[in-house]
Amino acid sequence: MNTLSDVNQKTAASRTLLHQFSVPLSATRRGARLARLLAAEQLHSWELPLDPARLIVAELAANAVVHGRVPGRSFRLGLTFTAGGVLRIEVTDARGESLPTRRNAPSEPTESGYGLLLIEELTDRWGVRSGPAPCKTVWAELDLAR
Repeated sequence: MNTLSDVNQKTAASRTLLHQFSVPLSATRRGARLARLLAAEQLHSWELPLDPARLIVAELAANAVVHGRVPGRSFRLGLTFTAGGVLRIEVTDARGESLPTRRNAPSEPTESGYGLLLIEELTDRWGVRSGPAPCKTVWAELDLAR
């Protein structure tokens, strides 16, 4: 039988940070591509699976460049991996007033508009955190311990 103390210890252990990576990147197509490449290299060095994390990074970085770009400001890619097996991907941009909204799939095929649907399908959890002003962070989590 688990006691409250056992549960608290397991919860704390699952949040223990094993790896952390963060880098600012230019809010350009090149910066979005570099985010994907750097994430893949970092995940490889941590001996974690590249997919679907690589695709999630590509989508979030592309959204930061297309929808969150402010001239002269960068975006930030962050990756963390905890002892509980949770990989967290964060992309922070300078457009805190421009929050992502989930849309239904377009009725007619289009080249864009599927990013957040894809994020929702590939991740275990995702969301948006406002601040610090004027920024916002879109985050996604993968439970790799399953």
